Amino acid sequence: MDLGNTTKITLEFDKAKEVRDIVAQVYDSLRVKGYDPISQLVGYILSGDPTYITSYNGARGLIVKIERDELLEELVKTYIDTIG
Repeated sequence: MDLGNTTKITLEFDKAKEVRDIVAQVYDSLRVKGYDPISQLVGYILSGDPTYITSYNGARGLIVKIERDELLEELVKTYIDTIG
């Protein structure tokens, strides 16, 4: 055993899956509460204001767990995958 070197531990984590799951849950919560989920999500992404997202079912708490740039990146990737 070599005690002189630090072993790097890498945890496998699927950030894209987490983003997709959160968006799906937030979308459903917005829809159930009677909001237009697309408009509300766009408002949140553009402004960073979490009040665009309902607190119903903890949706607001979920959406702020992910950075807006990560959210936007995953949305664009998914869109490109569907057209290409």
